[in-house]
Amino acid sequence: MPILRLENLCKRYASNDVIHSINLEMRDREFTVLVGPSGCGKSTTLRMIAGLESVSDGEIYIDDRPVSSLEPKARDLAMVFQDYALYPHMNVAKNMSFALKLQKRPKKEIDQKVNEVAEMLGLTNFLHRKPAELSGGQRQRVAMGRALTRDAATFLFDEPLSNLDAKLRGQMRAELALMSQRVQKNMVYVTHDQVEAMTLADRIVVMQDGHIRQQGTPEELFKKPNSKFVAGFIGSPPMNFLEGTLEHRGDMTCVVGQGYILSLLPEQAQRVNAANQKDIILGIRPSDLSYAPDAKDGDALELTVLISEYIGAQSILLASCGDQKISVEMKSDNPIELQKNMKFQAVKQGIHLFDRKTEVAL
Repeated sequence: MPILRLENLCKRYASNDVIHSINLEMRDREFTVLVGPSGCGKSTTLRMIAGLESVSDGEIYIDDRPVSSLEPKARDLAMVFQDYALYPHMNVAKNMSFALKLQKRPKKEIDQKVNEVAEMLGLTNFLHRKPAELSGGQRQRVAMGRALTRDAATFLFDEPLSNLDAKLRGQMRAELALMSQRVQKNMVYVTHDQVEAMTLADRIVVMQDGHIRQQGTPEELFKKPNSKFVAGFIGSPPMNFLEGTLEHRGDMTCVVGQGYILSLLPEQAQRVNAANQKDIILGIRPSDLSYAPDAKDGDALELTVLISEYIGAQSILLASCGDQKISVEMKSDNPIELQKNMKFQAVKQGIHLFDRKTEVAL
């Protein structure tokens, strides 16, 4: 099966560079997710892979074959768009079989393929309906079914769930995950939703301003972000950031800031001392803080709880730490008093440290 490779890929409009010489290899049968904020270049990258945007510099390879100069139909790719792009005058079966008919495949083969894909996606009872008679989730399934019937080597998804409501997005995420297990093809998926990225991806590629900032498994990006940007983008609720200064107190290296003193583990202290930085940013995830009224200095943050958001088994607290705001994720059965100072213990292994100037992880 082809392996997709981007080498020094650039895109510019007039003199404005929007993709800056990115390099990326998407492995065999891998579900790769390009994620980042709006305007980061992820959809432009996908459209260049698909052949819908021209390449300014660099090359796209599929199975070591350069394809940048090829028409979209010659690249053996299938794409699912954000807006479904279904033919309104055709029923589901005709939408799904359209590409096969253009290829002049035998009718028996077309019917068999459409029925197989319809059964996989739960569309068997809707084959004679037109798009206007379907819900948003059903239309998106049809769009995916149309791509699957082509039996392409690689499937491209451009924010396919962004038009759906929150509940339906959750259901469709699960269906996409099951579909990727069944079809065993290369998949490249674009989204701005990091929850989609975390739940679907074998590998996540985080983009910002036309650059790739980090790539790796969801666990690698969550536990070892290489910058403040990646740390803040991956994870929900997002990571907290507090300004601090390194101080040596006895044989301990501590981060000291408004409302907190946190001692570092020996390996953390070694890394940050080797970087010779005093002014840093402390990062800690809301789930790595726990209510601990008896915690000692050096292990806790003293917070004033401003808001408590009840979301069932968990509550998300918004609190102040000095003049900075911080979020805490905790079980809802813990007693919380608003406007009261409370101590929260930090999981030392969950502490992340960033250079305050470069925002690079230390």
